[in-house]
Amino acid sequence: MRTEGSGRPESREDGHDLRHHGDAEVRDDGSALVDLAVNVRADTPPAWLRDHIAESLTRLAAYPDGRAARAAVAARHGVAAERVLLTAGAAEAFVLLARALKIRQPVVVHPQFTEPEAALRDAGHTVDRVLLRAADGFRLDPAAVPEDADLVVIGNPTNPTSVLHPAAAIAELARPGRTLVVDEAFMDAVPGERETLAGRTDIPGLVVLRSLTKTWGLAGLRIGYVLSAPETIAALERAQPLWPVSTPALAAAEACVAPRALAEAAHAAHRVAADRAHLLGGLTSFADRGVRAAEPAEGPFLLVRMPDAAAVRRRLRELGFAVRRADTFPGLDAEWLRLAVRDRRTTDAFLRALDEALATGRPAR
Repeated sequence: MRTEGSGRPESREDGHDLRHHGDAEVRDDGSALVDLAVNVRADTPPAWLRDHIAESLTRLAAYPDGRAARAAVAARHGVAAERVLLTAGAAEAFVLLARALKIRQPVVVHPQFTEPEAALRDAGHTVDRVLLRAADGFRLDPAAVPEDADLVVIGNPTNPTSVLHPAAAIAELARPGRTLVVDEAFMDAVPGERETLAGRTDIPGLVVLRSLTKTWGLAGLRIGYVLSAPETIAALERAQPLWPVSTPALAAAEACVAPRALAEAAHAAHRVAADRAHLLGGLTSFADRGVRAAEPAEGPFLLVRMPDAAAVRRRLRELGFAVRRADTFPGLDAEWLRLAVRDRRTTDAFLRALDEALATGRPAR
């Protein structure tokens, strides 16, 4: 299904607040809540990474020099440094793409992270949407993307659906003259990073975005990167301000792509998969009350449908748990919530709270 947007530079479109993100669920009084709303791995950053970043503070008098970090990211993916751009989080890359590239017909595949569409609209572009359906498991049909699209944005694994699209299906979207943007912010949470397109240089117009904030707990530091052809990287770099990534963020980037960190991330990905299976298993006990998780899920979060989800979410807050409303994602409505995967003890406590919320949180009809 495809709908056309207005092209006005605003954050709301068709009733969806494109600028609402999970952190809004835990602001203000959120300090007392157990956070299942933000997709940042718990208990991060680890002590060794905090110490490494702290050591970089001795170099703050000098302007940031990103060459070593850029080379480290390039080596991690087996590409030339000219194919890497370091950014202040993956979100900055969406702004650069919207402003730096010559775009006529952008298309965003939804439901997915809303910042790409918001950035495109803010830059004055009219944005078309391809809406994937729950009935189809939110799976990508490459034929649904209009042939005239010269920029296509898709997440993999997709936030909030947790769908991992086959790399071959995404590669089918590539065309001469089209920029294909694949948001892989959560790919390092997938065991083996299967279906990744990072490092591929044979796909025309491919742009892969990566974030280091999710797995390593660096949302407050802002660090990510872009992988693409040198001419695309050069265009995006011209749109950046001078010294866009701080010295501590550069230190984090270099550390997080080192062999030690990659091994730790791989271990964490398997742990997340096991914890996600535990959460899924617990949710099945509520099937008779209309609770359904979108499956198969491959990300560090689940998209869950339930009756009166808005009331349940409010009741969960009263019980001490923050979850992410999902009706701000195009293609979803107020019956959906997103749950971050946490350790088994936290999940078991959440499931007990959900049982109570489902029993007492139903509004009168």
